[in-house]
Amino acid sequence: MTTWQAVNPDFADLVPAVVLSMPAAQHLGFEFTRVDTGAVELVQPHRRELTQHDGYFQAGVLGALADFAAGSAAGTLLPPGWVNMTIDFTVKILAPAKGPTVLARGRVIKPGALITIAAADLFTGDEHETLCATALVTMRNIRLAQQ
Repeated sequence: MTTWQAVNPDFADLVPAVVLSMPAAQHLGFEFTRVDTGAVELVQPHRRELTQHDGYFQAGVLGALADFAAGSAAGTLLPPGWVNMTIDFTVKILAPAKGPTVLARGRVIKPGALITIAAADLFTGDEHETLCATALVTMRNIRLAQQ
């Protein structure tokens, strides 16, 4: 397992604050349960409006969770004054996602100055996790304008 070096000492507070300020994240209602250098975990509670047939989480919701998890993991490695935005992602649904929560584990694959590659795995289940989706995400790192 690769260990990355964070350049922003405040990343563990900053990443959740920035992500959870986004309207799309607020609508989904997930929470961060882990924020480490190059890795995060999000937990998405089941809500009827996020489902399709028979209470299964809708595929677009799974894609959004994967994107937020991977992007957040990538965000832990950004310097102060930088953010990232998705430029490409691929999600593979591997099993139906049904249960009280979905756990999204994001991790950095290859960081870079302008482009970071990250991934996310999504799991459902209480006692036994079931891998329900996996994603590969490409992030563009952007320096915010100086104020």
